[in-house]
Amino acid sequence: MSKGRAFSLLSGGLDSLLATRLMMDQGIEVIGLHFITPFFGYHKKGQESRSIERWKRLYGIETRIIDVSEEYFRILRNPRYGYGKNFNPCIDCKIFLFSKAKALMGEEKADFLVTGEVLGQRPMSQRRDTLRIVERDSGTEGILLRPLCARSLKPTRPELAGMVDREKLLGFSGRSRKPQMKLAEEMGIRHYPAPAGGCLLTDSVLAKRIRKYFSESPNIAVNEILLLQVGRHFQFPAGQHLVVGRRDEENQRLTELGQEGDVFLKLQGIPGPLGLIRGKAEEEELRLTASILVRYSKAKERGVVEVQYGAEVENMPGRLRVTPAKDDEIDPLRF
Repeated sequence: MSKGRAFSLLSGGLDSLLATRLMMDQGIEVIGLHFITPFFGYHKKGQESRSIERWKRLYGIETRIIDVSEEYFRILRNPRYGYGKNFNPCIDCKIFLFSKAKALMGEEKADFLVTGEVLGQRPMSQRRDTLRIVERDSGTEGILLRPLCARSLKPTRPELAGMVDREKLLGFSGRSRKPQMKLAEEMGIRHYPAPAGGCLLTDSVLAKRIRKYFSESPNIAVNEILLLQVGRHFQFPAGQHLVVGRRDEENQRLTELGQEGDVFLKLQGIPGPLGLIRGKAEEEELRLTASILVRYSKAKERGVVEVQYGAEVENMPGRLRVTPAKDDEIDPLRF
């Protein structure tokens, strides 16, 4: 018989998985909440049922996957507590996600929330003072339980009420991953993501690109964010944006992300990168795009190369004969 019910915020990493299992081992009925945006977890979009089935099969956890992209864009534009090392608004992110989880508690009659946070593991968002700020601003004081470090924090309501046995909780702290790895082994958990994966906003290259896009774009589109995560990027003076695939998987991804009005380019009869140009491109931009494509292909030593272009990858009636672009032409255009 269940001793209570909780929502566990599953990030997709090991820590939240361990925290969830600790609660389940105490007889708590746990429902996992997995929030996704184009910056974390979005590869599950359109494949939610497969991910839900996998969590159930591997870990015995019932899970809900919720897309919060549009709301998250507003947080990212102007976070109250600022950004971390890159474009990551970690404190505001937690406040937002915990607030969302709290708002859903009534639907499942959940008694409290669970996270996999560890005191002192993250320099910005997991200090003792910021843990308290997150609880206060998300309205989760007393109902937010962190099983991996709970013994180092004040008791929560479910502990004080006897719903959760505090003696069976842990007191992890600091940045070492060894305690979590050891606990996973003891629990028989063998399949879990590598540590420190997750949010793309902590990636220095992508974060710079995404920050620039946010600063220049009044309206944020999911497709644009996904496009920024693929290939090499260039921006022309008139505002057109070029993406060049670096390998076959990226070429395929560009094909999937193409929209009406985009132009695709590829080398005629020569395997190599696919280019996608977004924004109305005149012949000057098309020729420069074709030259950049040749520059990043194995045909760059051939001299003049023929490049196809068109609105569809499988239908490129346009032809251009160009030479490879030089680095001094390309460098000012890098995005």
